[in-house]
Amino acid sequence: MGVTTEISETADAVGVRTSCRLCGSPRMRTFVDLGATPPCELFLAADQLDEPEVTYPLHARVCEDCLLVQVPPLITPEATFTEYAYYSSFSSSYVDHAERFVAAAVDRIGLGPDSFVVEVASNDGYLLQHVVRRGLRCLGIEPSVNVGESARAERGVPTLTRFLSEESGRQVRAEHGPADLVVANNVYAHIPDVVDFGRGLRALVADDGWISIEVQHLLTLIERRQFDTIYHEHFQYYTVLTAQRALAAAGLVLVDVELIETHGGSLRLWARPRETGATPTAAVARLLAREEAAGLDRADGHDGFAGAVSTIRDDLLRFLLDARRAGRSVVGYGAPGKGNTLLNYCGIRPDLLAYTVDRNPYKHGRFTPGTRIPVRAPERIAEDRPDYVLVLPWNLRRELVEQLAYVREWGGRLVFPIPTIEVV
Repeated sequence: MGVTTEISETADAVGVRTSCRLCGSPRMRTFVDLGATPPCELFLAADQLDEPEVTYPLHARVCEDCLLVQVPPLITPEATFTEYAYYSSFSSSYVDHAERFVAAAVDRIGLGPDSFVVEVASNDGYLLQHVVRRGLRCLGIEPSVNVGESARAERGVPTLTRFLSEESGRQVRAEHGPADLVVANNVYAHIPDVVDFGRGLRALVADDGWISIEVQHLLTLIERRQFDTIYHEHFQYYTVLTAQRALAAAGLVLVDVELIETHGGSLRLWARPRETGATPTAAVARLLAREEAAGLDRADGHDGFAGAVSTIRDDLLRFLLDARRAGRSVVGYGAPGKGNTLLNYCGIRPDLLAYTVDRNPYKHGRFTPGTRIPVRAPERIAEDRPDYVLVLPWNLRRELVEQLAYVREWGGRLVFPIPTIEVV
């Protein structure tokens, strides 16, 4: 059973209220409590290993009134995203996904030579590079200095270094004009002030324009037991219902929705300014009905997830302990943020996972936050020929099974921990 707690509106470590960030209600009910972990992208350098790490509670709650699932904003986006370790272009499948999206959006909206496209949290230009190649005017808004520079220097994507708010959205519009399409992929969960961010989107978009948002679907997270996608940098977790409410608070109407497979199962939300008079499609109604059938239209319908999460932990630890007793070697593949939630919640350290590898050279020679597992270059797997490779970015399964096919050469096997442990 979930527990409802009245959370006081006292300030936390960063001076923000711990009541619901969408509707302000203090009535918050436990969804899942994952203990206390460090921020998932704060990888450690070797000279930091003897220093203490700050950890923060990772306790997701559901608002009893508006039903938004959220974690308290205990860290600031400025502390996380000003210098960021994630480069979207390191995932070839995600770059391909972005290219297909651009092609479909051009057709859907009728973008042409005079159109203007803005992407919020544009990262290293993984998506807007496809807009540039079509000869369309575009602009990226990216708070991380390092990845924004990569977008400009390597992909020719004009990029502003800033966070989006209502104020900065108005400034960009005044300088560059209104956007026919505003894209906000994989950022809607990353902002603690969901209403101000939504108003920033409204400020950017033309009065007859379109907004496209991709964000993980809470229903899929629950059904596929994807608890590791809960971390401090993900402040909230959306259903179609709560996304509709959040957009409405910013003067936007959810007019269409698609289910897509990125990040283990996401929503693509299409929104327009309220002034357009647009009405939701049948797809919105269908997904709202599906969420209602799953019980996500009420607070107690979110109960039960915590038990499923503890089962995943128990099964994975049992596998790793049995492998160690049998003298089998186990290493990891990937060092994503979600992997650090899993490693910390399960208490997995170098005695059970010797190291993990990652394609991002920024992480090489560093150590995972909390669990302090070394991160190596991918070539290390072929050199060491381990018995098992634990795949931490399980959402890229199709891509990684192909990339790691060479592990079969010495009889090695891949291990996927979610939704249930699977050795392939």
